[in-house]
Amino acid sequence: MSRSTIVLPTVLAMLAFAGNSIFCRLALKTTVIDPASFTSVRIISAALTLAMLLRLSGKANLGAGNWKSAFALFIYAAGFSLAYVHLTAGTGALLLFGAVQLSMLTISLWRGEKVSALQIIGLVMAFGGLVTLVFPGLAAPPASSSALMIGAGVAWGIYSLRGRGAGDATAVTAGNFMRTVPMTVVFSLLFYTHFQPDVLGVVYASLSGAITSGIGYAIWYKALPGLKPLEASVVQLSVPIIAAFGGILFLGEAISLRLFLASIAVLGGILLVTVEKSRTAQKN
Repeated sequence: MSRSTIVLPTVLAMLAFAGNSIFCRLALKTTVIDPASFTSVRIISAALTLAMLLRLSGKANLGAGNWKSAFALFIYAAGFSLAYVHLTAGTGALLLFGAVQLSMLTISLWRGEKVSALQIIGLVMAFGGLVTLVFPGLAAPPASSSALMIGAGVAWGIYSLRGRGAGDATAVTAGNFMRTVPMTVVFSLLFYTHFQPDVLGVVYASLSGAITSGIGYAIWYKALPGLKPLEASVVQLSVPIIAAFGGILFLGEAISLRLFLASIAVLGGILLVTVEKSRTAQKN
């Protein structure tokens, strides 16, 4: 894929990632659907969509993937939905993607990757931004919801690291989503006392699963080979910003000063680490 044709799928993938936050928040704020049902409908819709895309491409390898990755995917999806009961779209996306990037960077360091002084500064900035965002105060998001979203981000970071070099990314993702289906069914049964059927909520969950998860991930994996590692990391920093503007546009949410300052610290810190990491790699 040429550099000129990589832009559109990349933009669409980032809109899809932010769309997951918007659809989840729309469903949980404006309808009575419960988080467990939202999660199940989203996962099942994504699994069916990815299976259909594989069949259309002639690569119906639903046996790809593995149960450990599927479990990490489930933890992400469940924590994501439970957290968005009380988080705004922008706050949730910042916590999620901040935790994703920080967890991946931390695991890389744990594995022995060398780190420069500027990378340490970036990590401190990003971590400090997250702490500032969730630190108790009038403008702080609920601690339990914040913890759930951070946990979801860590799970997604682990899932992403496990997926590196795992073969056909779309086939692997489809296989992992299929394995996650029974987990979400059990999850819904555990929360059966909170079951709230809602047609519009199911529509939002289905769109989140089929469009912004299934098709969105397929588009992203199509664009990914044409992006340098630095570009792939940096471009994802746009997702919390897009989600925040989507929250303003579709949900009437406001951006607090705390969220604004935390966003600068988190996104700026991750950007500093990523750029310095790329510069060091080029030197070596």
